[in-house]
Amino acid sequence: MLKIWKITAILVLAVMALAACAAPAATPTEEMPPEAPEMCKGAAAGDEITMLYQWSGQEEERLNQILKPLADTCGIVFKPESTRDQALLDTRVQAGTPPDIAFWNVTQLTQYQDLLKDMESLGASRDAYIPGAIDPGVISDKWLGLPVKSDIKTIIWYSPVNFEAAGYTVPTSWDELVALVDKMVADGNVPWSMGFESGDATGWTGTDFIQDLLLIQQGPEYVMNIINGTVPYNDPGVKAAYEAYGKWAMDPAYTVSGAEGTLSTGFVDAILKVFSDPPEAYMVKQSGFAGGEIVKQYPNLVFGTDYDFFVIPGAQGLQGGSDWMMAFSDKPAVKALVSYLASPEGGVAWAKAGFDLTPNKSGAGNYTDPSLVKKGEAFYAAKGFTPDIGDSIPGGFGSAEFTGITDYVNGGDLDAILATIASVQAEALGQ
Repeated sequence: MLKIWKITAILVLAVMALAACAAPAATPTEEMPPEAPEMCKGAAAGDEITMLYQWSGQEEERLNQILKPLADTCGIVFKPESTRDQALLDTRVQAGTPPDIAFWNVTQLTQYQDLLKDMESLGASRDAYIPGAIDPGVISDKWLGLPVKSDIKTIIWYSPVNFEAAGYTVPTSWDELVALVDKMVADGNVPWSMGFESGDATGWTGTDFIQDLLLIQQGPEYVMNIINGTVPYNDPGVKAAYEAYGKWAMDPAYTVSGAEGTLSTGFVDAILKVFSDPPEAYMVKQSGFAGGEIVKQYPNLVFGTDYDFFVIPGAQGLQGGSDWMMAFSDKPAVKALVSYLASPEGGVAWAKAGFDLTPNKSGAGNYTDPSLVKKGEAFYAAKGFTPDIGDSIPGGFGSAEFTGITDYVNGGDLDAILATIASVQAEALGQ
């Protein structure tokens, strides 16, 4: 027995010695945090990002939904400010206290180019985006803006119910669209609602239509060459687009109240005329936002049954617009934000939030709203995505374009109008 007791005692002492040599017990997680996830890019919990943007209400809620995974994982604190006044952004920049991040318009990328950080240096990859989407954000060979919240413009809204009742079918080629328009006129129906009154911006729906005609007749490269000045605005190709537009926009057989209606009808009212009972017209070419205006006025209408859209047949690319994220800081939290939004996870989150479209390829297949699902299919299948010409050329070009198309629909001399716009284009681009 004594021998057994001694052996037992020796074993107990050995165990105690081993325990004394072992590593100390881990302290609680809050005292010894795990290594920060890769998506945080070195940002620490509590790091702040100041942001300035034009969104509010539901738009802000959707942005917060998109950013939540980054905030939850990394503990980054977002300090947003919403304003429609660009002067506030200008004031902050001029005072040397810009926000870390601004979501603004493409022209600000040129305006602030000497202060902005290159997106690739912040962790974004060009390969993540659909063709043409980032091109307007490349200034002097530096990628200064991340495109977000995109919308497509090369679409025509219509009522499937009204089409069926009249015996019309959605065209699948440009020739079929022209034939459909002519058939409607022969039937005594008005094909188009084309009003473009919009205060100081009156004419913008007309210039959008012109750009879509250029995508049909010339292609996306031609449009981009207008933007960079390689093609002057008074080129014969531009004139041909204006003439095609004028045939429809000035004649009461083709559009509601002819030239007078085009000039005086508000752009939202023009959308609604297609869905009135009875309809005043059968089609309206308008951006993706039109769906929201239709539902606002006619809440009982159902997408796909009572209202719908189709991509303009024959267009070789899509016209659209994006809001742009620009970075005045390259601190770790900003790198985490840029990397996240440009990542597959960011693209999926943006699509699931339904905050319009994301040009991040990973958004494809992740929309839930039926309208966005259909827009997304067209968006990701496009051969080229061209920005609005008027938004892309600085120096008052957009205003000159609005004035020009308004004068043209009002009966002005087209050659003289295009020559004037071309001179503004050349001056704005330093040519």
